[in-house]
Amino acid sequence: MTADSVHDVDEEKVQELGKVEAATNEFTPTIAYTDEEERRLKWKQDRVIIPLAAGIYFLCYLDRANIGNARILNSTTHNDMQTETHASQREFNIALMIFLVAYFLFEVPSNILLKKLRPSRWLAFLMFSWGCITMGLGGVTNFAGITGVRFLLGMFEAGLFPGLVYYLTFWYKTNERSVRVAFILASATLAGAFGGAIAYGIGHMNRTQGLSAWRWLFILEGIPSCVSAVVVFFVLPDYPEEWLRGRDRDIALHRLHVEGSKSHHRSMTWHDVKTTLTDGRLYGHYLIYFCVSVPFSSLSLFTPSITSGLGYVDLKAQLMTVPPYAVAYVVQIFASWSADHFNARGIHSAVFALIGAIGFIASAALPADDYLSRYGCLIIASAGSFSCIPPMLGWLTSNVYSTAAVGLAVALNVSIGAGMGQIPGVWIYKAEEKKRGYPTGHWTNAAMLLVVVVGALGLRLFYGWKNRRLIQQSGGGEVRLYRL
Repeated sequence: MTADSVHDVDEEKVQELGKVEAATNEFTPTIAYTDEEERRLKWKQDRVIIPLAAGIYFLCYLDRANIGNARILNSTTHNDMQTETHASQREFNIALMIFLVAYFLFEVPSNILLKKLRPSRWLAFLMFSWGCITMGLGGVTNFAGITGVRFLLGMFEAGLFPGLVYYLTFWYKTNERSVRVAFILASATLAGAFGGAIAYGIGHMNRTQGLSAWRWLFILEGIPSCVSAVVVFFVLPDYPEEWLRGRDRDIALHRLHVEGSKSHHRSMTWHDVKTTLTDGRLYGHYLIYFCVSVPFSSLSLFTPSITSGLGYVDLKAQLMTVPPYAVAYVVQIFASWSADHFNARGIHSAVFALIGAIGFIASAALPADDYLSRYGCLIIASAGSFSCIPPMLGWLTSNVYSTAAVGLAVALNVSIGAGMGQIPGVWIYKAEEKKRGYPTGHWTNAAMLLVVVVGALGLRLFYGWKNRRLIQQSGGGEVRLYRL
């Protein structure tokens, strides 16, 4: 008996949700189709959905993280953002943190609106909004301006990533999601790589038309989001039953009849909220995502500063941020494919979190002036930290069973993790520790990733134990087992 062939009889909470949703389920007759037909259907979906989703997140991450580049861009001539806005180190970190406060507050409402207003409309609206706000950052002159605009940016970017993860559950089975989440999340690593290269190029525009290069950075990087919002509004398909036709539609509805979220299911009710909030095992997922978000956010915001502390200065420090992200992109895709292929998301999350922890530990333990070795450790730490996230997200969505619960659980996971979890990452890389190699940041990230290792393995053992009980209780009947 495998996890792919079974239905859950153990979870009363899931069954209660299922009774409500069963009444609205669209009848899908049993149809026969070949593996080749299914592969062709998935490829048809992938050609449209994945490039669009990855492109949206690429622009989102580019607009979110470019403040790390702006902070030190042309610092040798005192034309960097922090100097020109007269913000202290502490004030600048507060401005970084306020983005995450908004991120935490607006995750859940945004996911609810995505279902109510349709994905294409809601995501296009978010894109256009954060693009305009990013351009607005190019006009700030003081700490108050940075803080206010960053809060607005966090408010509109909050719903994008959990929204995309939720959106995939309408199109793909549980064992197909991790690698596709990886392609989307990996676009963040591409954005990190391109962000450094773009900042390097725009850095040469310093004082063009009387504007410092960091202002041009925000203005030029906000425009693509606004333009792309129009494309997303008209091109992004909302649901398979509306976009597909004929046999493709029948196959899609049949293969997602049990596992996928459904467009025709009713929106979230208080019963859904209460049931999801009281499901204790989900808090194990939230905990490990909280921990992995600390290195994720600190690397996103401080990689230019970290490379600057490795002997690279000014524009070269921007350029040297590219290799860590490029390597992380490749490793991330491989790790996610392997996690889905072997149905072992917990183990993959633990293994790559351990690799990331080793990279941070080595970087903290090496002499501060051993720049080459520590740069290699930064690459290892980045690859491990980013690569354990997609299997983690695929694992969560594959173990939540109703449409409303998936939307809320994903939003809570990213809200608690990416919202609250990223806040410590703002503070752990201290400017005064630059000459010492930022030991506080490296040791903190290592500790967080080790908690991920223990937590992921603990969840893996818990789900294995629950599956054995389910099989025993089923008496040989069909049950839906937890994904591992």
